[in-house]
Amino acid sequence: EVQTNSYNWFLKKGLRELFKEIFPIPDFSGKELELEFVDYSWDEAKYTEEQSKFKDLTYEAALRVVCRITNKKTGSTKEQEVYFGDFPLMTGQGTFIINGIEMVVISQLVRSAGVYFTASLWRGRKLFGAKIIPNRGAWLEFETDTDGFIGVKIDRHRKTAVTDLLRVFGLQDNEVIKKTFADVDTGPIKHIQQTLKKDGAKTVNESYAEIYKRIRPGDLATVENAKSLIDAMFKRSDRYDLSDVGRYKINQRLGFNNEPIRLLRLEDMISIVKEIIRLNNNQKEDPDDIDHLGNRRVRPVGEQLQNRLRIGFTRMRRIVQDRMSTLETKVITPAQLINARPLISVVKEFFSSSQLSQFM
Repeated sequence: EVQTNSYNWFLKKGLRELFKEIFPIPDFSGKELELEFVDYSWDEAKYTEEQSKFKDLTYEAALRVVCRITNKKTGSTKEQEVYFGDFPLMTGQGTFIINGIEMVVISQLVRSAGVYFTASLWRGRKLFGAKIIPNRGAWLEFETDTDGFIGVKIDRHRKTAVTDLLRVFGLQDNEVIKKTFADVDTGPIKHIQQTLKKDGAKTVNESYAEIYKRIRPGDLATVENAKSLIDAMFKRSDRYDLSDVGRYKINQRLGFNNEPIRLLRLEDMISIVKEIIRLNNNQKEDPDDIDHLGNRRVRPVGEQLQNRLRIGFTRMRRIVQDRMSTLETKVITPAQLINARPLISVVKEFFSSSQLSQFM
């Protein structure tokens, strides 16, 4: 049931989510052409399960997608059904037949997206930190130094002051930051004051530049460069996604009511930093146990395939945009733009050489 439910979810919903994410595809300038997704359907399987096994073939069906291309200058549109490759079908017992061989895709046990509070020991004192793990996007790792300074690493790069990140997320100046944390920053070590003291930046723009220097050392850190890079990392839902599970775990750990937003909010950041300070001030607390099964989840076949396909779709999108700039705009059709080969190769690779795709 785990297998069949998950694959049915992929065929009906998971694929639609991907189409919604990737489309519409504009040309590079964004002014001339736009390719939109309308709907998709599945053909019947070419061979039955028995025939596929007997003839050493893959039990699969073709995916047909209706796409619409709009010429923004003339306003004309063209709709066309495009062949998007063959996708293996699941048999009644939750298996796939790939080249006549029965295969099973094993579910993966992964660390769930969400927030985890960690601790490291220093001379008998616990120094607490946190990890925010998204479904996709940059990891944030918070750490407390021995003097009380709280730093954050973005995607395992060098550490920057947590106050820089708070400014980027919307706490404008130092007074506001001090006020926000006044109620928790009351222990023997004043964490926020220590952090502000060692923070090289004072304004939002300086904070962007500071973070940019850590992520791209050696590049010229102009405010525009820094803003476009860092805002894209955290404020675009195609680049950063906590997933429903991750958002649920964050709400649960920090005591929010059902916030549905799948991006990080300023409130999340404030609560996490407050919790780190609270844990540091109260040495009796324990960090979260990452090996606890409550902090893990099962990633079944549908989700694994969706994640692999996202890569194929991104490649396909790039090809479409390249072709938009080279082909004659007046007579262009969706079928000329779309090359399904990246998708087909990703699917083939997933079923034939992924570690979790195994012989039945």
